[in-house]
Amino acid sequence: MDSTTHSFQRRPLSIKLWPPSQSTRIMLVERMTKNLIAPSVLSRKYGLLSKEEAEEDAKRIEESAFAIANQHMEKEPDGDGSSAVQVYATQSSKLMLEVIKRGPRMKVDGEAILPAKAIAASETVFDISGGRRAFIDAEEAEELLKPLKAPGNFYKKICFSNRSFGLDAARVAEPFLVSVKDKLTDVDLSDFVAGRPEAEALEVMNIFSSALEGCNLRSLDLSNNALGEKGVRAFGALLKSQNNLEELYLMNDGISEEAALAVCELLPSTEKLRILHFHNNMTGDEGALAISEIVKHSPVLEDFRCSSTRVGSDGGVSLCDALSACSRIKKLDLRDNMFGVESGVALSKAIPSFADLTEVYFSYLNLEDEGTEALAIALKESAPSLEVLEMAGNDITAKAGAVLAACIAAKQFLTKLNLSENELKDEGAILIGKALEEGHGQLVEVDLSTNSIRRVGARVLAQAVVQKPGFKMLNINANFISEEGLDEVKDIFKTSPNMLGPLDENDPEGEDFDEEADEEGAGHEDELEAKLKDLEIKHEE
Repeated sequence: MDSTTHSFQRRPLSIKLWPPSQSTRIMLVERMTKNLIAPSVLSRKYGLLSKEEAEEDAKRIEESAFAIANQHMEKEPDGDGSSAVQVYATQSSKLMLEVIKRGPRMKVDGEAILPAKAIAASETVFDISGGRRAFIDAEEAEELLKPLKAPGNFYKKICFSNRSFGLDAARVAEPFLVSVKDKLTDVDLSDFVAGRPEAEALEVMNIFSSALEGCNLRSLDLSNNALGEKGVRAFGALLKSQNNLEELYLMNDGISEEAALAVCELLPSTEKLRILHFHNNMTGDEGALAISEIVKHSPVLEDFRCSSTRVGSDGGVSLCDALSACSRIKKLDLRDNMFGVESGVALSKAIPSFADLTEVYFSYLNLEDEGTEALAIALKESAPSLEVLEMAGNDITAKAGAVLAACIAAKQFLTKLNLSENELKDEGAILIGKALEEGHGQLVEVDLSTNSIRRVGARVLAQAVVQKPGFKMLNINANFISEEGLDEVKDIFKTSPNMLGPLDENDPEGEDFDEEADEEGAGHEDELEAKLKDLEIKHEE
């Protein structure tokens, strides 16, 4: 049940803010402990916690906040982690306030318990995913899951991710799950059988599936379990009992053609499904046909991810046709598939249906100029609130530059633009830069790295973004910018150098450099300089 897949292109490295170091986590616990025992208006009203109790609560708060932020990061794996850090801080603050309002715990036979109202406020999430990734035995399972049977608990969300359950531990977990299943709305069983032999993993899945059968879930996450068809069917009892799912995550699960067909067969209804993620699977064209059936019957779908799934042209066309039925799509991620031009054109026909589209991730789809132009035209005429546009690695040349630039000029709410790993060269870069000059006050990041851009194109891009109020990063690394051009760009960013990404992979001599080519390049730059004086990109009112 190995679900290992490989992306088709090398991704550029980026600094990650998540996860925090262990020392940072310890420091946060210490800081929260001090805050919890400090006298305040609230502590005078609700009671002052002892240092021992505050330390215990601070550790629990940090673990819970970390787990929630980690889940957030797993669902947004391509960010720099800043949003996960924000979630971490927000959750810590929220849970601290709840603990202070709860006041000191009552004691029964020397054991601390929480009043029912306090449990309702702060203990709706049961999460054992914090800490190191490890196997869990029967004895540990019994101890960890004990709160699930506490009288009057209000648990609605459970997360067993990051702990590997064997057969004995699963049998211990079964009655605990049965005891709370009627209250559950969100279940996260991602990565909960790691390292187990296939036969044992399948039996564990069966136990969990039977225990949870009939619960009325809003969200179900079965990611990172190398399910394959056998694993999907092992969860058959649970899947078949779900009529109100709003979120379903099946990422990195070995979802082959057969497994995709099994998912399609077992789900009784997707009428309320808003989020569907099939990332990093080996679905292929035939599997994409099955996923298309799910999509076609998900009229309120808002967030669809089918990235790195080995889908080719036929499967891509089928998916894009199915998406036409999903008029509420806001976020669409189809990256790293082998769609080709035909699928790009089919997708362009679906896009006018998406009035609320805010994020599109169309990188590494082999769109070429024809597919890119079709999509750019469709996006220009629709998606008025588009914030993220990613079309990296699509063999886009300057030929499609004018159409693409016109689309970008019309998207005044753009925050992020990624056109890296294409062949736009100076001509295309200049058109994109000119498109960004006017307006675009919310722009934060532009990436045109690896595009064979030289001095003039680099300068135009730099001048276009440097004065944007909230701008954070221009990436033009791995291009062919001359030493003079680098100096010009650095001078443009002299008052805000942190906004200019690294230039360590830039090659001033370009590809296949020789004296004759250099002379031609210099003449080419002079010609571009002259053209720039009269170049305009028309912005729609």
